[in-house]
Amino acid sequence: MSACGWTRDVVAKLVDHTLLKPEATGDQVAAVVAEAVELGVAAVCVSPSMVTVATRTAAAHPAGIPIAAVAGFPSGKHLPAVKAQEAALAVAAGATEIDMVIDVGAACAGDFAAVSADIAAVRAAVPHAVLKVIVESAALLELAGEAALVAACRAAEDAGADFVKTSTGFHPAGGASVHAVTLMADTVAGRLGVKASGGIRSADDALAMLDAGATRLGLSGTRTVLDGLV
Repeated sequence: MSACGWTRDVVAKLVDHTLLKPEATGDQVAAVVAEAVELGVAAVCVSPSMVTVATRTAAAHPAGIPIAAVAGFPSGKHLPAVKAQEAALAVAAGATEIDMVIDVGAACAGDFAAVSADIAAVRAAVPHAVLKVIVESAALLELAGEAALVAACRAAEDAGADFVKTSTGFHPAGGASVHAVTLMADTVAGRLGVKASGGIRSADDALAMLDAGATRLGLSGTRTVLDGLV
């Protein structure tokens, strides 16, 4: 247990157990959902085409588990209407949470009106879903600096997001960092959640993100992380 009291059970309830590999099969998704139920995590995050399998598997377990789906993943370069429709279809299939990717290029160019409009289109399409906005924090910090990351978080808040999220885990700039999570948490100041995702592979990594202000973690190696906790 860390100084902040992060026990295994507490951390598990903050995890989105994730399988977003392009080669993932239906059987693998079903296994991930079953594992997520066993581990007692917050949700399972899958690709939109896998939501039906995930929700069907979740429904077969008495405890059940929320299903999250990604939209505009992983590039964020989809048209807003496409992201909105993708999110709406995922919710119709049973997802209750959506993790959407912003247009990182628009953010790098300083066009935060476009970033906000993109998010707002998805928000309008899924008004009752939990909406997490992936800002690719490592890329923004590398290419445009702290001000761009702060502005992206503000655009997400203005557009009605519930969370800001660090990363897809697919961008070459990297995934979550303590610096990014701290800056994002300071920006949203508890008004939104902060999801740290991408490259979190150990209990120490997870605790560092939580201590920096993350309120949700995106993990693919969830069991390994949780096994490192008391």
